[in-house]
Amino acid sequence: MNVFEAVKQTVTTRQAAGNYGIHVNRAGKANCPFHNDRTPSMKVDKRFHCFGCGADGDVIDFTAQLYGLDAKSAAEKLAADFQISYTHHKRKEMVKKPIREKSEEQMYRELEARFFRVLSDYFHLLRHWERAYAPKPEDETWHPLFVEALQKKDHIEYLLDVLLYDPIEERAALIKDYGKEVMKLERRLSELGTGTEGELEDVGREPALPDPGGSQGTSRGE
Repeated sequence: MNVFEAVKQTVTTRQAAGNYGIHVNRAGKANCPFHNDRTPSMKVDKRFHCFGCGADGDVIDFTAQLYGLDAKSAAEKLAADFQISYTHHKRKEMVKKPIREKSEEQMYRELEARFFRVLSDYFHLLRHWERAYAPKPEDETWHPLFVEALQKKDHIEYLLDVLLYDPIEERAALIKDYGKEVMKLERRLSELGTGTEGELEDVGREPALPDPGGSQGTSRGE
């Protein structure tokens, strides 16, 4: 049995993550070490998949990315760290394989990761607006970005929970139902990144995603 087979049959990604100092919660989620992860968006079990950046693979891929190693070196490190015996083979010259097109599963995973990233960025922006534009006692009207935060935050948090925890059928249905809105939201977030505060106010008056709870006025007390 070669080193790749021995490692994959002996060690799960979750075991490797714990051994290399990455905390995995009871739900099998961890903060992704491959991007600036603010919420646990990486699912870790036998394999791993990050809904934030799209990182995906088995325990050898995980270790290779974590330590900047090639696959062979990562497998040998795992074998050494977990004391796994295997049959040594001389390295053979590898024939380059033609680049294969992405499968439907790969394209779906990338789309799902893109959705999660856009909704997560928007959710953190809403929380910032809720604090930054909270009305003062003397204010007669509420800032439109504060109103948007009140209207949208809970709904966006629900959508993120679906992408993190629901079965693939539910996640796929969400992507189908909200596809156009999320793409518009992605463009809007890009514009907000370079906009002035005045421009933020104008954009804040436009709904970003369908609001199941109805609209709320900007007048105080409404």
